Amino acid sequence: MKYLIITFFIVVFFLPVTIGAQDLKDIDEIAPFSEGFAAIRRGEEWGFINEKGDLVIPFRDDIYWDKNADTSKLDLSGVRYPMFKEGRCLISEIVEDGITIVGFIDTDGKVVIEPQFLNIYPFKDGYSTGVLFDKAYKGENEFKLKIYDLKFFDVLVDTSGHIEEYFERRHNIQMTKRRYKLPPIMAKRLVGNLVALRSEGDGWEIRKIEYK
Repeated sequence: MKYLIITFFIVVFFLPVTIGAQDLKDIDEIAPFSEGFAAIRRGEEWGFINEKGDLVIPFRDDIYWDKNADTSKLDLSGVRYPMFKEGRCLISEIVEDGITIVGFIDTDGKVVIEPQFLNIYPFKDGYSTGVLFDKAYKGENEFKLKIYDLKFFDVLVDTSGHIEEYFERRHNIQMTKRRYKLPPIMAKRLVGNLVALRSEGDGWEIRKIEYK
């Protein structure tokens, strides 16, 4: 009887480990490690393992990636694999006729910045610049159709999602799938409190930012 009890506890103790190992089979793609984590893909879903091989963020279908990415680019068009940068990884949501907006999760898989950007650079030294999408409900028209005011801004944002600075308002961004193109980011953080701003069709302007 004593040996049966010992055997039972050994089986129960090692059962989760066995199940965990089985969960990591049939992986379609493995991304490079970054900040101690590597994304693994099964179908259209991505999860994250740590350097011990443990699945620390379960598979989910909102992780952003682009199998046709141009990896020479720094914005969304260059994101071939999901990766953590300063503890943040891109997630996506579909809005407005199938157009993608992005936000971020942390290393626990918690959403820390809700999807709200049409384009954005990776975080560096706690900050990034991107194109913010703002949709405000205005009411209904005579046909009872909802009317929204769509606004776009280049912004400076920190890793908590706080918008440090609104730059120029953007125009001529078409939010229909047929006409939509990924908008270029017209604000680029250089170093410290220096940001380079570019007007459509014009040159660059250097601006000093006072952080809030």
